[in-house]
Amino acid sequence: MDINSAIIKRIEEICEEKKINVCEAALGGGKSPSAIYDLLKGRTKCPKVSTVKAFCQGAGITLSEFFDKEYFNDFEDGTV
Repeated sequence: MDINSAIIKRIEEICEEKKINVCEAALGGGKSPSAIYDLLKGRTKCPKVSTVKAFCQGAGITLSEFFDKEYFNDFEDGTV
């Protein structure tokens, strides 16, 4: 798994856990939903930390909570 796949997986997990959609989380964090949707659809290959942070704010979690998954430490090819 690469970093983009890990971020996408985590966004999907959080939306499911919190029973929210990407649009709600993005708007709640003050970001355009298109920034998150572009990431989810693979149009964005290098997401900005500010985009992830905005998603986290809208979802009511911290960046630490977002990245607190083992798969963020297990990149197959070693790239980030």
